[in-house]
Amino acid sequence: MPGAAHSAASLLTGADEPRLRCRRPDRLASDLDYESALVDQAPAAPDNLRRVRQRSPETYEEKLARLHELREQAVHTNPQAEEKQHAKGKLTARERIEKLLDPGSFEELDTFVRHRTADFDMLKNRPWGDAVVTGHGTIDGRPVCIFSQDFTVFGGSLGEAMGEKIVKVMDLAARIGCPVIGINDSGGARIQEGVVSLGAYGDVFVRNVQCSGVIPQISLVMGPCAGGAVYSPAMTDFIFMVKETSHMFITGPDVIKTVTGEEVEFEELGGAMTHNTKSGVAHFASDDEESCLEDARYLMSFLPQNNLELPPQLDTGDDPDREEGDLDRIVPDSPNKPYDMRDVVSLVVDNGEFFEVQEHFARNIIVGFSRMNGRPVGVVGNQPSQLAGVLDIASSEKAARFVRFCDAFNIPLLTLMDVPGFLPGTEQEWGGIIRHGAKLLYAFTEATVPKLTVITRKAYGGAYDVMNSKHMLADFVFAWPSAEVAVMGPEGAVNIIHRRDIQSSPTPDERREKLIGDYKARFANPYSAAERGYIDDVIVPRETRPKLIRALETLQTKRVDTPKRKHGNIPL
Repeated sequence: MPGAAHSAASLLTGADEPRLRCRRPDRLASDLDYESALVDQAPAAPDNLRRVRQRSPETYEEKLARLHELREQAVHTNPQAEEKQHAKGKLTARERIEKLLDPGSFEELDTFVRHRTADFDMLKNRPWGDAVVTGHGTIDGRPVCIFSQDFTVFGGSLGEAMGEKIVKVMDLAARIGCPVIGINDSGGARIQEGVVSLGAYGDVFVRNVQCSGVIPQISLVMGPCAGGAVYSPAMTDFIFMVKETSHMFITGPDVIKTVTGEEVEFEELGGAMTHNTKSGVAHFASDDEESCLEDARYLMSFLPQNNLELPPQLDTGDDPDREEGDLDRIVPDSPNKPYDMRDVVSLVVDNGEFFEVQEHFARNIIVGFSRMNGRPVGVVGNQPSQLAGVLDIASSEKAARFVRFCDAFNIPLLTLMDVPGFLPGTEQEWGGIIRHGAKLLYAFTEATVPKLTVITRKAYGGAYDVMNSKHMLADFVFAWPSAEVAVMGPEGAVNIIHRRDIQSSPTPDERREKLIGDYKARFANPYSAAERGYIDDVIVPRETRPKLIRALETLQTKRVDTPKRKHGNIPL
């Protein structure tokens, strides 16, 4: 250590001075820690140790060297643990920040914060920065605040000091109005600190709630995230996970086996694909950490800094007047034949760019971000290739949460409708489809951002209303000639309306087909709705892109007199 050529122990070995027998702890963060330990063991020799401290750095050069030494200790607290992290295919906390942010833009805060816990010999191990790296930087030149939990220090566990650092950077993000990104890699609460660690979690949760709908909050789960720790990511807007190395769960496999007798592995219980396909907790699943960080950067390109700003507009180079002839043939002639709604999206938006959110969950509806003439839009569409595009509990909640996010952050909504209704069955009814389906209805109606809808084929029953119809205050509703706007499908309608007529007919099958044909001619088209103004225009499919772009340009100055209530991303 500069300015201290002799160790504290060597200065206590004079002829007239008692010799200390003290083995240096292996994981002391600095020589100053060692000196503190010696003071505890040798209270009879304070004068000698006081002379040691008087020999501490005195000149500017010595003090500067001391600063560099401590910074190096903070960066590489536990090299052996870093090697283990790399062996698992994981990056360190600082490496993740460096890859996520623009090169050279990261400014670290609270580098020299340390825990203050005395129990369980914790004072013998007080690493600089504790178990989290916090600060701010830029992504594509735009400011973001960030914290990254460090698994190499106390297993990334959260204690008082770590909680204070996270809260401080979240408060900074709220004050300056920029997104906050949290990288989670933690074993959970720091047991040695007891209830203090639980209180620290509570302080973080409060900030998640206060920032919801005000600034974008992004969570990257890049390791374990267990117990109460999972609730903070759950309250953020988007969760990224990495296959095989990310895990989220309230209780681990051992506890589950003890309490319920169930045997389950970590990956099956709370792995990336489990939460992307079954629970819907996570929104993105990446093959490795680098692709996860790259996806997070890509997501940020669609988002504004806060709820008072518009999302960033880019020059995509795609002609706003471009027409796509393939759209004329994308909907099959048979109403029962599926097609992929993502093909419609790719032909309409700029350069076919569609960043799908929750791709693996509730696949009968698609949501995600695209651009129209350089402006970000949120896309919601029924997916005819999955369950015929019906609405159910999972798809309603998935879409409602996405719509509410877009509304909170001034992102226009584009809805592509091809919905035959709500999924029937006791499982759905007992599971609360009425309550959950109403969330999507509420979200669309409450949204005050520009709202566009294109009816590509089926628009049946209450699901027609729910999917951003004119009745739910959509600004512009367009329909293709293939659209069918009706209470229900022709077959079901005829069976109900003409039941007695069919039963009394000598040729019931022929009579049913005749009545179905009559019903289709009269109702299975967009013109009955257009007569009443429920559809603003019936358009040629190839003209969809320029029509939508002109509509969005018209709506750029949209104002809503009713004050918008502040809300976040949690569905009702």
